[in-house]
Amino acid sequence: MTQRTALVTGGTGGIGTAIVRYLVKQGHRVATNYRDEAKADAWRKAMAQEGIEVCMVQGDVVDPTSCENMISAIHHKCGPIEILVNNAGITRDTTFHKMTYQQWMDVVNTNLNACFNVTRPVIEDMRTRKWGRIVQISSINGLKGQYGQANYAAAKAGMHGFTISLAQENARFGITVNTVSPGYVATDMVMAVPEEVREKIIAQIPVGRLGTPEEIAHAVVFLTTDETSWITGTNLKINGGQYMGW
Repeated sequence: MTQRTALVTGGTGGIGTAIVRYLVKQGHRVATNYRDEAKADAWRKAMAQEGIEVCMVQGDVVDPTSCENMISAIHHKCGPIEILVNNAGITRDTTFHKMTYQQWMDVVNTNLNACFNVTRPVIEDMRTRKWGRIVQISSINGLKGQYGQANYAAAKAGMHGFTISLAQENARFGITVNTVSPGYVATDMVMAVPEEVREKIIAQIPVGRLGTPEEIAHAVVFLTTDETSWITGTNLKINGGQYMGW
């Protein structure tokens, strides 16, 4: 397998960490961004104990200039980015009639506008090299909606609109662009939800359990391989059967 340079935004989170691990196991050079240096250093040390080295670069996905500097630093340290996983995301949940403009913009900026900010500085080099893999991490709630998440659902749905347009524009350049939409996964954020709420969520999942970060990471890495060059513009739903739309 060809060694490539991969960037996973939000790589220090639950799903992000699993994706980083899987990409490193595939032999790739993997980078991720951070804002809090102390947290990033602790995460880096924990990964090093597993024998996993990750290129850590400061960068705020909401800030276009910061993203340009981040991409430049990764290029200098690890080489041009050939695999990009737009994974960074946040929630600011509340019903829409109570939602503030800032709650709306925080989520749209981090979950959707960040896709532009991070992808724009790498796409031209991918086109020049005639190879690239881009994967957006969306959500089941971008497909079916969710009470109290108008901002999040809108941003996550927008990510796939971005995917299918970018896929059409870049297919002839050897670049595939796909979306992965996880259902409810046993990350720290989900496990912090009260047990009775988690039980209600699990009751809606035909498989009868939450997903694992590793199950999401496996699918993401599958879409970054040479062998998936004919898969582009797709949205891979991984949710234990909770949402079975076309």
